[in-house]
This record gives sequence, C-alpha cells and structure tokens, in this order.
Amino acid sequence: MNFEEAKDYLLKKARQMGIDAEVLAAESRELSLSAFGGQLEEITQATQGGIGVRVVVEGKVGYAYTEEKTPEALDWVMQEAHENALLQSSGGGFIPVGSALGRHDLLGEGLSAPLEQKQAAALTVEATLRQDARVKQVPRTSYQEQEIQVVLGSTQGASGGYRTGVSVVMGMAILSDGGAPKQSWNVDFSREFHALEPGKTALDLIHDTARLLGARPLKTGKYRAYFEPKAFAQLLGVISFMFSAKNVLEGKSLLAGKVGERVASDLVTVVDDPTLPGGIASRPFDAEGTPSRRLTLIEKGVLKSFAHNSETARQMGVEPTGNAQRSYKGVLGVGHSNLFLEPGSGVKLQEGVIVTEMMGLHAGANPISGDFSLQALGLKVEGGEVAYAVENFTVAGNLLSLLQSISAVGEGLEWEYWGMALGAPMVEVAELSFAGA
Repeated sequence: MNFEEAKDYLLKKARQMGIDAEVLAAESRELSLSAFGGQLEEITQATQGGIGVRVVVEGKVGYAYTEEKTPEALDWVMQEAHENALLQSSGGGFIPVGSALGRHDLLGEGLSAPLEQKQAAALTVEATLRQDARVKQVPRTSYQEQEIQVVLGSTQGASGGYRTGVSVVMGMAILSDGGAPKQSWNVDFSREFHALEPGKTALDLIHDTARLLGARPLKTGKYRAYFEPKAFAQLLGVISFMFSAKNVLEGKSLLAGKVGERVASDLVTVVDDPTLPGGIASRPFDAEGTPSRRLTLIEKGVLKSFAHNSETARQMGVEPTGNAQRSYKGVLGVGHSNLFLEPGSGVKLQEGVIVTEMMGLHAGANPISGDFSLQALGLKVEGGEVAYAVENFTVAGNLLSLLQSISAVGEGLEWEYWGMALGAPMVEVAELSFAGA
C-alpha cells in the first residue's frame, strides 16, 4: 500500500466511524556526503516517512501517526486519534472545507545527477579551500540533498500532493595570516544540482573570512549599523516568530493588537511568498490544504496581517492565509515558507560598523520580548570605506526598535535556508548599541 492508498483507506475508515478527519503523509529521502583530506569521509542515505491523522470527535481534536501502511496499523492510528480526541477537555475543533488541489512536481529532474558528480561537489569545496595558504583547517565540507513527497486529504474535500527538494553544498574553514585565526562557513543551495557552484562556494567563503583577519577591538558606543544580508536574514528568522497568529493568541508576540499600525520604518515591507518561482520553500498548499498565496505581513512599515492556519483565523475572525504547518508526527501550527524583506533603493556606506555575522542567536535573541544581545564580527566603516575588521563586540537592542530604525535597504536579495527560506538585502540601521573594548 502506498501513501495515496493509505490516505484513501483512512478517509474511508473515518467516514465509516462518522467523524471528520484530515490525513497528512510525508516521505523524505536524504543523502549526505562529507569530505576530509581529499577523501569521502562519510556517505549517508536514508528514507523516512509516515502518515498522520487529525480527527474531530464531538468538537474535540485528536492526533495520531504511524510509519507503517498496513491495514492493521492504519486501523490502529484511526482508533488512537479517536481516543485521543475524547481525552481532550475543550471543543470547537473542526476540519476546514477543502478542494481538489492537484498533483505538483516542484523538483523535476533537479536531483537526478549521478552520485559521482555529487561526491565531486563535496570534494571540490574542500580542494578549493585548501589551495589558499591562509586556510589552516577545513573542519567540514559536504554535499546534502533532500527529496520530499507530501500527500494530503480530508473528509471535507481536500485532496492533493506535491514533490519538492533541495541540494546543498557547504564548507567550513579556519584562516590565519599569522595573527589570530578566524573561522566561518558558507552554504549554497538550489533545487537544481547543476545550479550549484562548489568552487565559487569555497572562494566566497575564503573571501568573506579573510577580510576579518587582523581584526581590532571595537570601542563601545552607538554606531550606524550595516547588516549584511546573511546577518539580517538571521534576525528575520527570529522576527518571524512575532508574525505567527498562534503566538499572538498565546500572548507571545510583541505585535499583538497592532494590525493596521506602524511597527517599522516605511522602508520595510516583509512578505511570505510560497508561490515564489524557484523558491526553496515554495509549496502549492499548506498542511491543511489551503492554497498557497503571497502574504504581505508588513507593508511600508504598517503591519497588515499575521500568518494564520484555519484555527487561528477563525479565532481572530479572518481568512486563513495558507500558513498551516505540521509534520505527520506533529500537531497543527503556523509556519512560513519564503519569508523576505523586500529590496529597496540601496545602501550607501557612511560611518559605522558592517555586521557580517552573529553568533549564539538562539541564546542571545528573545523572540517574545524582542530583546537581543549577540556576539558579532564585522568591519569598521570610515569615510564611506571599509577601514578594518573589528571583533570582540556584541550588538544589542530590541527587534521592534531595530525595525523602526531602519534607514536604508539594499537593492539585492540574498537567501538563507533554515527549514524555511529567509531572504534579505543589506540593511542600514540609523543607530545601534555596540559593546566592545
């Protein structure tokens, strides 16, 4: 029995039991290749997946999942979900009305290259790094790929599926020119293996790390801050927590009650677009079968919407936005796809500090309070030019205040991938606190 057949089996069973149900099945195939010392150090291949159900019994919601597709396992998972629903104390649950969603292949032949070429990608990153005399260690280089297939159906009419995937090359390096060493990493990703450029990934890593050599301590003070795209994308990942309507309803978002209000500089427009052509996290529909659509969260500084699933939308009296998220093992939540800050008219360097990279984001940035204090690396800007590298400093502030203090937005959009895709240009912040020497 395949996942499509298992989905149909479960929905038939739900109808026989007289309950509403939603079935989400997912299967992922992963390949990981690591290189060290000119040799392939590790090759890992794995396939995993399962099928989860969400049922509504007397207004109560229950979940269960299985990784087997036998009739016995499917009967058990439906009974387990039914019993879990009856254990709940609150009602009001529902399965949203759905529609035929079609079958979509967002990947095509993107990962179809021979294994030997993928091995060569990991080896090329390492070999290119080692050609530079300043590279003292190469802790890790790798090629990774993931192919995902999703099948969805419900007793309320939702029916569809899609296939997607990503290929990734990554390198880490430690550089030194006789002084204190600097370590950094670089990642490139695409749905198309042949779009990857392992040599360029390595050269970009060398360039971005070498410019930090010979760094000087930064004097404590307030400076104009220039966040490089990679650094601002990291902050956007924390800010994304505030856009979740689930977090709003749970009292965990600083943006609660601010729809229609100005929450950022008028240079700030933030969009979540699962329909983005070629977007790494693009999808035709969400985990409930709501068709994907472009969602503007902040427009010219004004908060326009939160990201919703069907439950949060009903509680807040709005339409679902197509941001339902759950794995076959998990419960219904809210998530993002291709989340990005729209590019602007450009950034012109004046005086200040370019923040190139931040560390300890999970420990040093609180998405509930919005406060952050992060160790960072950067470049001092004097007279409109990069003067020298700076180190041993932290950058601190509040995420909402930072959004309101954005004074310029760059023209180019660059992407990071952390389960969701995060896009950002260079961002100038008029003033920020830096704690250094």
